[in-house]
Amino acid sequence: MQLTEYSRGELALRNGQDMEEIWVAYQGIIYDVTQSRLWRNGKHYQHWAGQDLSPELAEAPHTAIVFERFKKIGKLKPPY
Repeated sequence: MQLTEYSRGELALRNGQDMEEIWVAYQGIIYDVTQSRLWRNGKHYQHWAGQDLSPELAEAPHTAIVFERFKKIGKLKPPY
């Protein structure tokens, strides 16, 4: 399946405030976390939706495996 590329600006609009969708990126892949109760209003603890969370995951109490449960929406246009 070919994934659509989105810019950082397009990702930023899916922050749970500007649009209903709540998206986050991790290692170049964009995930839809809209249905997750943990991402209500676009915030999960100190993390905000609509951005690349790759640098922040190193400090998270879980691994990247958590993204496996979410639908892949697209790819983040480089540089990411």
